[in-house]
Amino acid sequence: MPHRVAVLALDGLLPFELGIPHRIFGSSLSPEPGNKGEKLYEVVTCSVRPPGPVRTDSDYAILVEHGPEALATADTVVIPASYELGPVFEEGRLTEELAAAFARVRPGTRMVSICTGSYVLAAAGYLDGRPATTHWSSADHFQRTFPQVRVDPDVLFIDDGDVLTSAGVAAGIDLCLHLVRRDHGSAVANEIARRTVVPPYRDGGQAQFIHRPVPEPQFATTTAARAWALGRLDRPILLRDMAQQESMSVRTFTRRFREEVGVSPGQWLTQQRVERARHLLESSDLSVDQVARDAGFGTATSLRQHFQAALGVPPTVYRRTFRTSAETA
Repeated sequence: MPHRVAVLALDGLLPFELGIPHRIFGSSLSPEPGNKGEKLYEVVTCSVRPPGPVRTDSDYAILVEHGPEALATADTVVIPASYELGPVFEEGRLTEELAAAFARVRPGTRMVSICTGSYVLAAAGYLDGRPATTHWSSADHFQRTFPQVRVDPDVLFIDDGDVLTSAGVAAGIDLCLHLVRRDHGSAVANEIARRTVVPPYRDGGQAQFIHRPVPEPQFATTTAARAWALGRLDRPILLRDMAQQESMSVRTFTRRFREEVGVSPGQWLTQQRVERARHLLESSDLSVDQVARDAGFGTATSLRQHFQAALGVPPTVYRRTFRTSAETA
């Protein structure tokens, strides 16, 4: 029998995310010649209520033909994001409807969340003491709401065996392809990716999509040094030179800098150089060697090391992802 996937549609759902499991699992066929293989998954959509309309975050509702009883027959349950999680999001607890629905899930069922669907899994206790991820913009709130969860905001998804969580929206595609790959091998997953016109595997994680501005200082005593450094990122910058801009000793400057900015001067310089490199890779045709020099890393090797450490992908992969050429602009 095909593996049964139940997708739980909650009020306020994102239609795009709801469609991901159907597109990936629903088009998975056994690897037989001529694309005439048998379906590997049976996908059904269900609600926490009896069959009927479920609100979306758009200007329409969807008609769901299965109630919560479908969860009792599922081998895998997928929970897409919703903008109407109410007490789940605000207090970290399930509503009575959700609690009753989850009571139907059989022990050993594989549980999967897309984006902030992770809040539902956490509120149901599935993520206690486990690693998990969610959309990067919700990661801090998610960690505060569920301190017992080990949150990693920088990855596209986390596979913890029978419980899997993904980052925002399109990362659900990455996770569903990963599950097909895990269940049936790379050949099946790659064929689905080709038909869906998406990469079978994406390098890096959420870090490459996150804009991380340096925190604004609450009181400014190192502003001039930072402005001076930003104007010469392509040249060597010594800590004592930055301290001299504020007429401070290195020790005092370092302490004040960390109090204001939240990181050491060296860490801040690396962050700014990575940001400069990101901008140049996105907006120019400069070679990686030239980007490395202009951003102050000196060599392409140094740029690659710092870029990979900060964003999880090398500069060339980042450019392919974000560069908009003059021809397509």
